[in-house]
Amino acid sequence: MPVSESPVSRLPVPLALATRVLPLLPLQILLGICLREIRARHPRIFDRLGPHTAKRYGLAPTDLPIAFVLEPRRMNPRVTVVRTLPANIDARIAGTLSALIGMTDGSYDGDALFFSRDIEIDGDMEAVVALRNAIDDSRVDFLHESVAWFGPLAAPIERILRGIVGAESRTRDDSGVAVGGNTWN
Repeated sequence: MPVSESPVSRLPVPLALATRVLPLLPLQILLGICLREIRARHPRIFDRLGPHTAKRYGLAPTDLPIAFVLEPRRMNPRVTVVRTLPANIDARIAGTLSALIGMTDGSYDGDALFFSRDIEIDGDMEAVVALRNAIDDSRVDFLHESVAWFGPLAAPIERILRGIVGAESRTRDDSGVAVGGNTWN
């Protein structure tokens, strides 16, 4: 149960409700393109995972009626959109879409989200820590990278998506530390 003073925003209810009836295939295709593009620009992104590249991670946005299964294999990584997570995942990370995205770009501290109960983690904790370290080391803003392939439309699409999910744009300094946006002061 999230803490009442949580800085993590939730998706608007009408958008979440619309997701219940939308077909998953278009989203699946878009996510596949995004993952391929990210991997093409950052080919070593999953190297830090070591033996955990064979794991299946369930990402469950608590404010959406869909979830994602991430398989960060080195040669053919895949993300699958599902209505409910399958039972055979190795680790599950659940939280609002904003929290999940914010952890990837450094907007939110994963430890703070975990201890404030804004995210829940089940399963192989070692795999989750490896995934977190791989994401932190990659210095990749996944939302920014996911829309880069839209070319000149990327910036406005990114602004719209950040507005919808409540994730502020963050940049990283030379040491890889996220700066700007939300802070934990």
